[in-house]
Amino acid sequence: MPFAHKTRVAVLRGGPSSEYEVSLKSGETVLKNLPAKYKPIDVFISRAGVWHVGGMEKKPAEALKHVDVVFVALHGQYGEDGKVQRILEHLGIPFTGSKSFASALAMNKHLTKNALGHLKDKIKFAMHKVFTRDEIKQKGTHEIFRIIPHPSIVKPLTAGSSVGITIVKTFFDLESALNRALEHSDSVIVEEFIEGREVTCGVVDNFRGQKTYPLFPIEIIPKTSFYDYHAKYVSDDTTYICPAKFDESVRQTIQEASKMIHESMGLRHYSRSDFIVHPKRGVYFLEVNTLPGMTSHSLIPKAGLAGGFPLSEFFDHVLTLAVAHK
Repeated sequence: MPFAHKTRVAVLRGGPSSEYEVSLKSGETVLKNLPAKYKPIDVFISRAGVWHVGGMEKKPAEALKHVDVVFVALHGQYGEDGKVQRILEHLGIPFTGSKSFASALAMNKHLTKNALGHLKDKIKFAMHKVFTRDEIKQKGTHEIFRIIPHPSIVKPLTAGSSVGITIVKTFFDLESALNRALEHSDSVIVEEFIEGREVTCGVVDNFRGQKTYPLFPIEIIPKTSFYDYHAKYVSDDTTYICPAKFDESVRQTIQEASKMIHESMGLRHYSRSDFIVHPKRGVYFLEVNTLPGMTSHSLIPKAGLAGGFPLSEFFDHVLTLAVAHK
């Protein structure tokens, strides 16, 4: 019987971002769950951005020299902002996830909302305003506090996994919230905080006969006031309900919005959109994740399993799409 060639998959993990630890775990999940037809290659990227294979430092072109496809298991800066995607596009190597431009667009919360502006009659957005580091110095905390309704939520403009996020209820909370967000990004988005049920919904390309297949929405019930980094990756106290128990019309709104966001922004292979469901005002879009986590706590794996879509099948599916350049 002739020897069957295994598809060589470089799994990129680590990287110079605040989500380094999460990425290591996501990459480990991918490495452990690839079907037998793949040969996994662990490509570790240090916090300094240095690539390694088998413990040896390598330039990206060297690390990927004999690779058929790349599974991008990076998160945050460098991994989700289009930088690593530009490297892979330059090298001409197929990779999972969105291309460089769409990744950069989705990483910036303000640009995302602008890009989806034509959908404002179909998708609700919280009132928000962006401030650069210099504008914060010039305007001062008093003026910024007057601009946005409160309570508000202060976020770094270009970070994921809810790092650097603070809920602001009083004027005295705002200064420390702005400083915290500026530790992760040079600009800050201050957004009206909408009370409600937190929900997320993943989508997958070309699956089960649909161009964009929506997974089950998941309701997230953290013990803290919102689903922050600790609730996502450290605490076991967060409750996940999958499928989320919403009225059929609300479930459809969430799933349709997730599909529209994915398609309108030109995202690829899979993504996950986050929402708040206010009891009277309805479903509000928060942000979209182009490379959502793949750890044991992560939500795409949970939704896939609930829908009879185990991790090994999911990884095989997106790698197949990547190799076919779809």
